[in-house]
Order: sequence, then structure tokens, then C-alpha cells
Amino acid sequence: MISINSTEIEYLTSSQALQSIRSTRDGLSSLEAERRLAEHAPRRRIQETDLGLFLRQFQSPLVLILLVALVISWSIGERLDAGIVLAVVTMSTLLGFWQERRASKSLKALLAIIQAKASVLRDGNEVEVPNERVVPGDVLVLRAGDTIPGDGVLLESKDLFVDESTLTGESYPAEKHATSAGASESGAARMGVVYEGTHVVSGTARAVLVRTGDDTQFGQLSDRLRLKAPETEFERGLRKFGEMLVRVTIYLVVAILAIHFLFKEETQPLEVFTFALALAVGITPELLPVIVSVTLARGAQRLAREHVIVRRLSSIENLGSMSVLCSDKTGTLTEGVVHLHSALSPQGNISPEVLLWAVLNASYQTGFINPIDQALSAIQVTGLERFRKFDEVPYDFIRKRLSVVVECDDSTHRMITKGAFTPVLECCTHVATSSGVEPMEAWRDQLKERFESYSRDGLRVLGMAYRDVTHDPRIDKNDEVDMTFAGFLLFEDPPKAGAAEAIGQLRRLGVRTKVITGDNRVVAARLGTIMGIASPDVLTGEDLHRMSDDALIQRVREIDIFAETEPNQKERILIALRKGGEVVGYLGDGINDASALHAADVGISVDSAVDVAKQAADMVLLRHDLGVIAQGVATGRETFANSIKYILITTSANFGNMMSMAAASLFLPFLPLLPKQILLNNFLSDLPSLAISTDNVDPEQIEQSRRWDQRLIRRFMLLFGAVSSLFDFLTFGVLLWVLKATEAQFQTAWFIESLITELTIVMVVRTRRSFYRSQPGKWLALATAIVVGVAFVLPYTPFGELFGFVPLPWWWLAILAGITMAYLAVNEQVKHVVFRWLADGDRAS
Repeated sequence: MISINSTEIEYLTSSQALQSIRSTRDGLSSLEAERRLAEHAPRRRIQETDLGLFLRQFQSPLVLILLVALVISWSIGERLDAGIVLAVVTMSTLLGFWQERRASKSLKALLAIIQAKASVLRDGNEVEVPNERVVPGDVLVLRAGDTIPGDGVLLESKDLFVDESTLTGESYPAEKHATSAGASESGAARMGVVYEGTHVVSGTARAVLVRTGDDTQFGQLSDRLRLKAPETEFERGLRKFGEMLVRVTIYLVVAILAIHFLFKEETQPLEVFTFALALAVGITPELLPVIVSVTLARGAQRLAREHVIVRRLSSIENLGSMSVLCSDKTGTLTEGVVHLHSALSPQGNISPEVLLWAVLNASYQTGFINPIDQALSAIQVTGLERFRKFDEVPYDFIRKRLSVVVECDDSTHRMITKGAFTPVLECCTHVATSSGVEPMEAWRDQLKERFESYSRDGLRVLGMAYRDVTHDPRIDKNDEVDMTFAGFLLFEDPPKAGAAEAIGQLRRLGVRTKVITGDNRVVAARLGTIMGIASPDVLTGEDLHRMSDDALIQRVREIDIFAETEPNQKERILIALRKGGEVVGYLGDGINDASALHAADVGISVDSAVDVAKQAADMVLLRHDLGVIAQGVATGRETFANSIKYILITTSANFGNMMSMAAASLFLPFLPLLPKQILLNNFLSDLPSLAISTDNVDPEQIEQSRRWDQRLIRRFMLLFGAVSSLFDFLTFGVLLWVLKATEAQFQTAWFIESLITELTIVMVVRTRRSFYRSQPGKWLALATAIVVGVAFVLPYTPFGELFGFVPLPWWWLAILAGITMAYLAVNEQVKHVVFRWLADGDRAS
């Protein structure tokens, strides 16, 4: 097996690296690559296995304590009870495993659609392979935007800058170049090496991979540093909710044990201990992780049908909560298919010479693929055969220029520069006119006026410049000085059909669209007006430079168009919006969008984006269309609504029932329910909740963004819990003093009553409407009806005898049904009061 000591790679020359890894500058053969893949596969990072997923179901401390109690019961001869507890626990864990396994497999299938790929040399030819299939010895072909899939040594490079912030935390790209001799200092040593998890910002290179998978620096980072993503608002709310329930559960268990041992002489320690644990399980929503996972996975499948692939499930909740969507204009508000309108001289006349320079520049550049260079390269012009490429300085987002040196047929060398108008103009000292080359100062204002005029017509304007470099044709970015302005390139990128309608749809969903673009303010403002999104003002990158962070937080709320921005300013805008209380989505597909995608609450990219953008995104669109995002927002809100329903159910009937039983156990001469009955109750009441992901959601719950609301949950717990306990004690009184129930009859009747109230309360809390005016999903309704039927039938079956149930007279069941109907009616009124309070609070705030 090929192995290189982790301390050696930074000090290898390119020749030494090739020799040690047994590769060549032409890469590996396909057969050798397959052999190495098989050899190194066990060392690559592994996804969770089915066994690991199953064992994870037992991580709950409550489940582990129940298993301990089960062992104790078995050891003292209570084998029937122990077997029943084991059966209930096993069914719960198997159900959780099956649901999570389905969700996991669905997600893997969706992620395979947007698999990241690397360009490597195989059999001497450049091919694309999935990142997971690169092996030590592969020669990478790197361009701007590529994500690096392993640690490697550079063989050759040209103006290469790599973003290593994932490893070093450094925000500025690191310059890289191939070394012919080993470096003696660590800083110099790193310049000849590229690392997994980083990405190319600009330039081109070839590198031989030396380490992949867990052997890389990135792979050796701890799981906490490497994989843990920031908590979403929904995840944070779930965690705090869980912490609150744990505290309540601990207090309840301790209180029950203490009071029983201190004040009830006939207490049987094991029975009371198991009873307390069973109540703890009843309060704890142990299926919450499963139900949330299943609901999110189903949301991801629905989004996939709407051409959205979810890379991080928890982001679906944030998508539903999104209040602001920030996006570039190209390909989102415009068609993204650029057409050359005209190539003009500085005086505004059609210029074949400017067109020739532009086509040469675009055809010979080897940086990242972009629509402008694609459009120019497709143009047929005469005279290309007279030129040969000699050198190049690739485009980057700081200079906003691209320079190519061509050797002419008369052996002279000319540097041709193309880029954004202002940066090109800044490097020019002369202008090529019909009368000859003239000083820039006499022309600067006139050129700027032409630029403004073309921009007002909705055209994207680039500048062209040139300089003779025959004396020194090898160039770098510092040579872009003393140039001659050659003319204008005007491009058309028409507004996208349906974009304005999609923006209107987002607006109706409460999502405000903002445009962040590097294009000039005039073009951006004109397009914003056409789309109906522009506020009266436009904020430019220069304005942002002068503005403090506090001032920006206030200003970003008012501005819809940000123009002439630099890449790092996008992230600053998003952070300001988030600090202002917005839930922010960002749609980006370029190299310069990675940091903004990370900074957003919801990072969205497209399938055609560069790898680094797709890797940074939470979601990837298979169709570059704002309408798809609008559909996704609606789906996200449905998913959020269905996820929160289980929590509301748990904090209403479940909580009240368990607290009532805890209190009743203190004055009853017997336990209100046996531990095995509580566990069965809890298991059966959770079954319909697994269908919550398929439930219908009222239209008004989709029209507005919803966020995690601790007030709502707290009020549900207090008010619905109180109502539940009130009816519980009413039921206790009827059973003890009216019906004169025996111990077994009491437990049977209370089992039925508590179970059907937990089941039917679902129909009340699942909607803000009156429950009879909102149709539940068919699977939720069917599952609820089946379990209610089971609750009534169970005491009359042999299986019921195992749990200590006895048959009840039919008129007892009628009384229990009447109490349940009264319980539903009261809860319906309480629900309206709670939501009215919340609505009044929202208006007041």
C-alpha cells in the first residue's frame, strides 16, 4: 500500500512526489486507478452503517435505564412484565431505525445527483471523476472554482491562488506555485502543496495527489471541527425544548420516588421505580428525532420533485422561515445566456479590431468557464490564424480583468486585457482613436459618459485594452499598467421570462428579494425597476466601504439593490441582514459566492455552479429559476408546520396525562397505570405521529414565514396541560366515586381515556382553524382511527390480558367517549385563545 509520512509532503519537490507515489506527469492508467481505489477504499471516510444507525436508537438515557429496570425485573422473577417492556422498547427502536434508515437512503440518493467531480489525467487524457474516486497518484487539473479532493504537490502552476480558510482561518487566498527544489521553511513549503477542503480562487495548475480520504490534513481534523455545522434556529429550539423536558422529567422522577418512599408505607420499590421511569418516557418525546428526520426527508423528496436538491436537511426549516432572499442578477433575473451586442471603438463606432482582440482574449483564456467568454469564443472572425498564445494572467475578482499575451505573425507580442470597464480604464494611460493613440486625460470623461449611456440602455459594458510587451512577453498582474484603451464590448442578457412573476410570488409569501451584483449601478437599477424590486436607492461597493457595521444594519433593510460590490462585501451585507433579525437566503453560483453561501441562513446554489459553490450550499437548484425557490419556500413552511405539530401534541395531552398520573399515584391505593401499560400507551399514541409528515397544511400557514416560537410551546404546555389534568381528575372521580371501579377496571378505563385523548388532540392542535374546517391528511386520519379502535378493542382480547386489562361494560365506554368529546370542545376554545394572544403579541411588537 502506498504511504507517505505526514511530515514529508510539504518538503517534496514535484519529481520526488511523482517518484514516491509511483505516478507520472500524464497521470495514471484507468486500470491502475481502479486498483488503487480498491486498495485505498477502506481508508476513506465511511457513512454510518445500518448497525450504527440501529445502535444509535439506544442512545437515549431513558431507554438505557428502562433496559436496566428490565434486567432487574427478570432477575427477581417478574419475567412476563420484563418481556412486555422488552417488546415495547424493541418495537419503538425498530420503528425508529426503519424510518431513519429510509430517510437516510432517500437523502443519499438525492445527493448523488449533485456529486462533486474532479478533473484528472487518466491514460493521458483529461476526464472527470467523482471526488470520492480520486486516488493517490492521480494528476489533478485545477482551474478557478475547483474544490481540491486531496492533498497534493504542484507540478506546474500559473497565477494560482487558493482559499485555505477551512484549514487556516485566513480570509485572504494563499499564493501557490510549483517548486523545483525542496523548501526549508514551513511557509515556503506550503506554497508548493494544495490541500483537501480548499478551493482555487484564480489561476490554473496541475498537481499530483499524494494523500486522500482520512490521510489528508482535512481528514485528520476532529469530527467536531470538520463536520459540525452551525445550529439552525429550529435545531436550537429543539435542543432547548429537549433540555427543558429533561429537567421536568428529572424533577418528576425524583419527586415521585421521594414521596412514595417517605409517605406510602406499602410502597414496592421496584414497581414505583419502574412506574416513575415509565412516566418519564411518557413525557419525553423519544420519537421526536425520528419524526423530525422523517418529516425533513419527506420535505427533501418533495423539494427534489420541484428541482431542489437538499444537501443539509435542517436547512429546510430555515427555507420556510426565510424573510429575505439575496441573489446575483445573472441567470436569476436574466436569462444568463449572454450575447454580444457590439464591439465599439472609443468613439462609439463598430470596430472589427476590438472584436478580434476580444475573441483572442476569450479563446485563449484557460481560467474558469463563464458566459461572456463562451459567447465571444463562439464568434467566427478572420485573422485568428495570425496569432499564437504566449502567456496569460487569469481573471480574478479583485482585479476584475483578464489578460492574454499573443505572439503575432511578425514576432511581436501584444498583451490584450478585457474586464469590467472601470478597472480596465484605471490601468490605461492612452486611448486608441481614429486619429491615432492619444493621452487618456482628454478622453476620460467622454468614455465614462459613453459607459453610462450604454448602461442606461440595459447593456453590460466591458472595456478592452492592449500594450506591446515584445521586450518581455512573460507577464503577471503587475504588468497591467500603461495600457491603451481599445474600445467597448456591449453584451445583452435579457430579463428572464417569469422572473418578475416569481419575485411577486415570493413577495406574497413574505420574502423580500434583494440583488447583490458586481455590475454597475445603472444596469442593476434598470433591471430592478423592470422586475419591480428596486427601492429608490442603490448602494454601491464604495458606499459600503465608507459605512460602519452599525449603520449598515439599519441601511440594508431599506435597500434592495447593491451594485458594484466586491466578493467580501456580499458576506458583510448578509451578516448585517441577519443581525437585523432577518432569516436570509443567498443564491450564488460563482467562486466568489462561497463565503456568502456559508454566511446565509440558507445557502442556495445551482447544478451548473462551480464545485466550491455547490459544496458550500445547503441546497442546489437543478433549474436556475426563482420560481423554484418560491415553491421551495412553501414546501419548507409545510415541513416546519408538520414538524412543530408533534411538539405541540407532546406538550398538551401527553404532558398533562403524565403529570396527572404522577399526582394520582400519591393518593390512590394502587398505581393509576402499571409501567407496562404506560409504555404501551406511549408507543400506541406515537404511531399516528409518524404520519404527520404527510399531513395537510392550511394555506394561511404557508402565506407567512414561521419561526421557532418558545412562547407558543410554553403556553401550550401550561394551558393544554392544565386542561388535560382537569379532565384527567374528572375521569378519576367518575371512575372511583360514580362507577366504583376496581383496580383493574380503573387502569383499563384510564388507559383507554388517556390514549384516545392523546390521539384526538392531534386533530385540534394540527390547525389554527376550527378542527372540523381543516381536513387532515388521509394517512394521519387513518392511523389515528385505527389506534383509537385498538384502544377500545384491546381490553377484550387475550393480548390485553397480558397487560392487565379487563373487559368493561359498554356504557362505561360511552361515558369515556362523552368525556373525550367535552375535552376536545374545551381544548378547541383554549386553542383559539392561545393563538389570539400570540397574534396580539405579534401586532404589539
